[in-house]
Order: sequence, then structure tokens, then C-alpha cells
Amino acid sequence: MVERSELIELVSAHEPSDELERRAKASFLAELGRLERPWDQHADPVHVTASAVLVGARGTILHRHRRLGRWLQPGGHLEEGESPEEAAVREVREETGLEAHRFGADPLLLRIDVHRAALGHTHLDLCYLLEAPDDDPVPGEGESPAVRWWGWDEAMAVADEPLRGALGAAVEVAR
Repeated sequence: MVERSELIELVSAHEPSDELERRAKASFLAELGRLERPWDQHADPVHVTASAVLVGARGTILHRHRRLGRWLQPGGHLEEGESPEEAAVREVREETGLEAHRFGADPLLLRIDVHRAALGHTHLDLCYLLEAPDDDPVPGEGESPAVRWWGWDEAMAVADEPLRGALGAAVEVAR
């Protein structure tokens, strides 16, 4: 299980790329200061999630979120005992059917985001950069069937502001 102190250290060490991410980092750290089990979605309506921007030969993969109806990067809640990076890899597998892996030797935290989610929850999201094979996505049962590869420019065109920041950071690193 990831410890709260490890999450605080991870978020504290991350350098925000813009004002939106600076505000998200401050909010994230304030919430971590009060949450006893920040990874537990059942302990508080505010909790840590993990997501991933996937890099591949065809660009990136986005899926249309079932409840929100928006194109987003794969991601979701942490399960008992998972690190945020492990959760991001698992969520990619569930939502795309692809086995993603680290881009480089170490986990790369790409972006921090705090956002309202469905059902009155607030997600403290840690977005990682992962690499995916050049296969067609095949989402798992119960996942959104609307998932596909996007060129970087077309992904930026459908992305909301936090995702645009993550996509921009991914393009910079992947070059």
C-alpha cells in the first residue's frame, strides 16, 4: 500500500508546468494533509486517482468516458495495495486492452490535476507517461467501447484544459 507520506513526497517534488497545475498541486497537498487514507475511494469523496497519457507510434489513446461523455486519458481509482503508477498501468489494460509500460527507466509523473468527478467525488489525479504497443485497443467488458488512437493534434483539439497540459508535456518528453 502506498503511504500518505510517499504521496506527499511525490506531489511535493513535482514541478508544475503552468498556473492551472500550480493550483492543482497546492490543492492536492492540502487534501493530502487532511486525508487519512487518500487512496481509498470509500473513505472520503476526495481521493487519489491515477491516469496515463499513452505514447505510441500512432500518437496517443483516448476513450470517451461513459458518464462524462468527454474524451479522456485512461485512468481511475487505486486498488488496495497499488501504487499510483501500478493503478495507471492496470487502468490502461482494463480500458484499452493494451499492456503499457514505463516510458524510460523511471516512472514519469507527467501532470497533477484536481477535478470534480461523477457522483460528487473529487479526484486528486496523478497522470503518468506510459508507452503502448502499436495495437488496436480492445477495451475490457463494462468499459467504454469508444477508445482509439489519436494523432497529437486531433487529441489536443478534443481535450479539456488539464488533458491538453498533459498531452503537451507528453509530446515534449517523447520527442
